[in-house]
Amino acid sequence: MKIKQQYKVREMAGEHVVIMQGSYGADMTRIISLNDSALYLWNALADREFSVTDVANLLAEYYGIDDAIAERDAARWVERLEECALVE
Repeated sequence: MKIKQQYKVREMAGEHVVIMQGSYGADMTRIISLNDSALYLWNALADREFSVTDVANLLAEYYGIDDAIAERDAARWVERLEECALVE
């Protein structure tokens, strides 16, 4: 899977959010806020193909967490991306 290129992270009011590039007028129900972990993953994986295992490896390496926890958290993050239609 890959993060859709039309979505970009922007900083708004001290928060990192995903908005659709080129949209005029923001639909506030369609803005997605990223926490620090989600922002790290987004930046690390932007513009490349990745799997849940790739995400888990990044989490385990960056945070020094157990592989099972990293795999669970990676699966949740990917599920949220899919729910929000941010990946292809």
